[in-house]
Amino acid sequence: MKGKKKVKTIPWDSAEYLKTEEDMALYLEAMIEESDGDPASIAVALGNIARAKGMSEIARKTGLGRESLYKALSPEGNPEFATVLKVIRALGLKLHVEAVHA
Repeated sequence: MKGKKKVKTIPWDSAEYLKTEEDMALYLEAMIEESDGDPASIAVALGNIARAKGMSEIARKTGLGRESLYKALSPEGNPEFATVLKVIRALGLKLHVEAVHA
């Protein structure tokens, strides 16, 4: 096809844009809402936040291995709820529950 320019794309990495705890909290909240509570999406969002903060630091704070955190917080991962809670705490975030009024 003559005359058409190729568009160059680069991979998107949301971890690069999560600079503050507020950014991280808002990102996680948005992912929970937009994913309709999909556990895999929430785990990936936690993984992105952990990478932004430093996976080695999160591993140290949770007492879990860095490799196991990468695996658990990947699209194919299925972390235990205890792991999710440890990661949330290590990220300096707090889980919040609110009643839904139908």
